[in-house]
Amino acid sequence: MARHERWNALLELLSEAGRLTVEEAAARMKVSAATIRRDFDQLAQQQMLTRTRGGAVAQNVSYDLPLRYKSARHASEKQLIAAATAELARPGSVIGLNGGTTTSEVARALATRADLHAEGASPAITIVTNALNIGNELAVRPHVKIVLTGGVPRPQSYELTGPLATGIFDHVTLDVAILGVYGVAVEHGATCHNEGEADVNRLMAERAEKIVVVADGSKIGRRAFAKICDTSRIDVLVTDGTVAEDDVAAFTEAGVRVIRA
Repeated sequence: MARHERWNALLELLSEAGRLTVEEAAARMKVSAATIRRDFDQLAQQQMLTRTRGGAVAQNVSYDLPLRYKSARHASEKQLIAAATAELARPGSVIGLNGGTTTSEVARALATRADLHAEGASPAITIVTNALNIGNELAVRPHVKIVLTGGVPRPQSYELTGPLATGIFDHVTLDVAILGVYGVAVEHGATCHNEGEADVNRLMAERAEKIVVVADGSKIGRRAFAKICDTSRIDVLVTDGTVAEDDVAAFTEAGVRVIRA
């Protein structure tokens, strides 16, 4: 297991238990106590946990792990979802992308689809995003025009939020908004943890002709604190093969096209 994968697993264990000793963590992770001590020390330096004598306790923000730690979760499913989502794009499209590990994979899939610029559109696509990591990664792609919102970045997600982030949506229109979410449920719609991110995501959705939600199977049926949009506003849900048929049927009945990658 790679170090960041182990850190991600450790933080999730700590989030569930609230407190772990070095010995407990070593037994659960099947690594040496010395490795766990180093991991705890390094995560404490990054303020992801609080070190105690013989162990560690969870920080209040441990539920909302930084993007680099979340990237290992359901990685193969997210890449399949991204590939299927990228197929929905057309040359010359203006696409909104919020932050998150799944939308980051979508951005990579869009940028590497050679046929997007086969028809001579210039730029091939325009991506409007509030995600710093997506803007940074795609800025070097000559066939992709990147438009970054302003705003203040959240270290948990790399998303820009606040009035400077929302103001741009008074001046742009989008063909499609591709939204990563913490949870999506028929009865609750699309949700995320942070109300500032939800504000930006909601405006992105309002300015788009079509809304596509991308979510791996672990997020189906879940909800979080801040609402992005109702299910009735979602046109397409792109997910993976782990989603139950009953859930697919419920979304389909609600008027959402479901694509299982």
